[in-house]
Amino acid sequence: MDPRLVILSRAPRCYSTRRLAEEAEKMGWAVRIIDPLSVTVVVDERGGRIFHRGWPVECEAVIPRIGYSITRRGVAIVRQFEHMGVIILNPSDAILQSRDKLLASQLMADAGIPVPITAHVAAREDTNRAIDRVGGVPCVVKATEGTQGSAVYLARTHEQARQLVFQMLERGMRPLVQEYIEESHGHDIRVFVVGGRVSAAMRRRAAGDEFRSNFHLGGHVERVHLSEAQIAVALSAANILGMDIAGVDMLESRDGPLVLEVNSSPGLEGIEAASGVNVAGAVARHLENRLVATRQQHRIEAEQASLEAPDVQHLTD
Repeated sequence: MDPRLVILSRAPRCYSTRRLAEEAEKMGWAVRIIDPLSVTVVVDERGGRIFHRGWPVECEAVIPRIGYSITRRGVAIVRQFEHMGVIILNPSDAILQSRDKLLASQLMADAGIPVPITAHVAAREDTNRAIDRVGGVPCVVKATEGTQGSAVYLARTHEQARQLVFQMLERGMRPLVQEYIEESHGHDIRVFVVGGRVSAAMRRRAAGDEFRSNFHLGGHVERVHLSEAQIAVALSAANILGMDIAGVDMLESRDGPLVLEVNSSPGLEGIEAASGVNVAGAVARHLENRLVATRQQHRIEAEQASLEAPDVQHLTD
């Protein structure tokens, strides 16, 4: 029987989901695309199980494409699959760590990975000190959670920075004030890491006066040749956050690459177009390698168990 793959996605027709399904099917996987909000987790005396429209979901692997808005619900489902021994690209802890921009920056900085100076503002009274700590204005004000450039602003004056922070605090958000890298204004580099290797990379450039370079905000993308330092930093960032698949966003500063953030569900459309690389195919090959390694490990464990089992016939003699 073909190995079964579940892609957790609320957008079955989007480019990334379709490409992952296509390439996995070419490798011999039976693929199901399931909306994570349409499944139920049941925990009883038999343990935890996952149901979709009343039927149990059984598979060998899962690729989560969990959006920010459903992170908590989606991660709970991914964690249940983990308890069931399913191969996961990416695991639940990796998704949670990447979604919290402050936590991700802390983990990377502790591991020696270069990141922009970042200050978390817990109260209005801390705002001026936070601005000073990141080098003053202009500075970037952002929420700890967000995607595709949402809730990210360039503040050019102290008053503008304070107003942005105050508004986020009033809305119950967790604002960050971050160092502005002038030489990287309007462009950054996205590195796509798969299974501990760089699969593809692109430079993203913002449209018009926009300083955010996100593809979904109208920016354009182009092929880029990575330096050894950029490759090393991207691989280290993906590794420290525990990701099989990672979109590592880096700024090009005068002092070298700085990791801006790491995306656990990076889009494929822009990077496949810019790089000419079959990134979805690289994901499918990595998934196949994980399956082979898992089956080999299961065989080894079964052989060890049989060797350690008592000889019933000998005991009865």
